[in-house]
Amino acid sequence: MAIESAAPVAMSEADRAKEIAQLKAGKTAAMANLIDEAETPLAEEYVLPGGEAAQEDVSIEILPEQVDEFTCVSCFMVRHRTQLAREENGQKFCSECEG
Repeated sequence: MAIESAAPVAMSEADRAKEIAQLKAGKTAAMANLIDEAETPLAEEYVLPGGEAAQEDVSIEILPEQVDEFTCVSCFMVRHRTQLAREENGQKFCSECEG
């Protein structure tokens, strides 16, 4: 019965370079067939569950801070003045951050 050894086989540098070139050439040819260009448009149109259905332009109107609002310096949320918990040196903190 033949016994295979895990020991490396002694090869000349020329043989090693030739074998590496053959492996690279075979790998490149095999990998070239993996991408099917005909399926690219189909993949771009496919929507995963919970994903956005279409790329739509969204216009959002951003309003400046109103007179009865303040920006909390801890959470950076714009809050109504009724949520003001503390003010120190012009810095305002909301009741959620202070709670």
